[in-house]
Amino acid sequence: MMKYLKYLVLVSVFVLSFGSKRISRKKQVPAYYELELKGLNYRIRNDLSDFEHSKYIAKQVERFITRWELKGVALAVIKDEQLVYAQGFGTADRIGNEVEPGKLFRVASVSKLITAIAIMHLVEDGRLNLDDQVFGPGAILDNEYFREVRDKKLYQITVRNLLAHSGGWSQRYGDPAFHSLSIANKVGDPPPATMTTYSKYVASRRLSFPPGSQTSYSNMGYMFLGEVVSAVTGKSYEDYVREDILIPNGILDMHIGHSNLMYKLPNEVDYFEQRGSQQIFDFNGKGLMVAKSDGGNPIELLGAAGGWICSVVELSRLLVLIDGYPQVRDILTDNSILEMTDNTYAKGPLGWRATTDHGTWARTGSMAGSVAMLKRQPDGLSWVFLSNTSSWKGSKFPYEINRFMQRLTRRVEEWPQQDLFNYYPIDTLPLAINH
Repeated sequence: MMKYLKYLVLVSVFVLSFGSKRISRKKQVPAYYELELKGLNYRIRNDLSDFEHSKYIAKQVERFITRWELKGVALAVIKDEQLVYAQGFGTADRIGNEVEPGKLFRVASVSKLITAIAIMHLVEDGRLNLDDQVFGPGAILDNEYFREVRDKKLYQITVRNLLAHSGGWSQRYGDPAFHSLSIANKVGDPPPATMTTYSKYVASRRLSFPPGSQTSYSNMGYMFLGEVVSAVTGKSYEDYVREDILIPNGILDMHIGHSNLMYKLPNEVDYFEQRGSQQIFDFNGKGLMVAKSDGGNPIELLGAAGGWICSVVELSRLLVLIDGYPQVRDILTDNSILEMTDNTYAKGPLGWRATTDHGTWARTGSMAGSVAMLKRQPDGLSWVFLSNTSSWKGSKFPYEINRFMQRLTRRVEEWPQQDLFNYYPIDTLPLAINH
């Protein structure tokens, strides 16, 4: 309870500082402040994006949904740092509610971009260095589990190595992040596994390659970056990201999600898996066979690597705040953004999945029951695509999303002249607005 009271105070401070610049003290409408306290997700509706190409977009998205057997999709388009389009398609849940722009979706590995932003924020504050060592005596994570390790190269791993997937772990025998029951068994811990379990695990294993010498995609590395954020700030990873980065910038409704659908948030979608999906043992170790998307995958444990839930609207706002374009002031410096998008082998990109020298940056995410992708293009157009259904193509499905979105955005040459980031229903606006 105290946690949510703390968030309410933070949001109230944001509302007062944000609203006081534009609203007369003489006449204030409570509904306006109520919407500010709830955030963007409660202001944006599907009908706000109706324009001359709406029918064409709907037809194409519906075809895509049918072809890939998706249940629901949320789509946002940003032009010159303005949210010009935000629309939901299909069904959000098992009772048939439609997808609206404010619905929350699991975004899987898009969480890594959020984590990288948090790390760079700490670097800019002087509380962290990318070349700081992570594990062992005198390092960031200096605890009993790393005093004695099987492979001394573990002590060489830096923050940058974890961000760039060059820490030294491979997926030769599967992804440790999605085998938490096995990891707990290996170290003799009772399930569910915790980050203490994973600390014991990495301390007892050899690395697959020297840190920084090559790259191998590592969810586990990003899970430990969540521990780095917590150790440096004295807060939980989620609290730091929400309190110090998201809420002060008007992003109020992004959270670490839950593994079980019974605990989902009121405006969160249900998740659906592709045909033929196999059940697995629940991550809690109760011996139950469950869907991966409902108790199989440890969403809370994935945390910094794949645990966030977001709406297409608020994820778009975050993208605008780190895209390097001049219309909206970024929350990171130009140097930090350059550092994150540097695609030098075994150095970067940091947080992004792929970047190019001409300015295309992309981040993808996929897991059972969800797929996500966001892309920043060099022509000033960016977009976000979220779905509550996984595909049999797995981690390669975002390639299909990218091809689809490229065709769609090339066909629609003129987007609505609006910025939904600043939209408020007319009946909630203050009667007197300072200009």
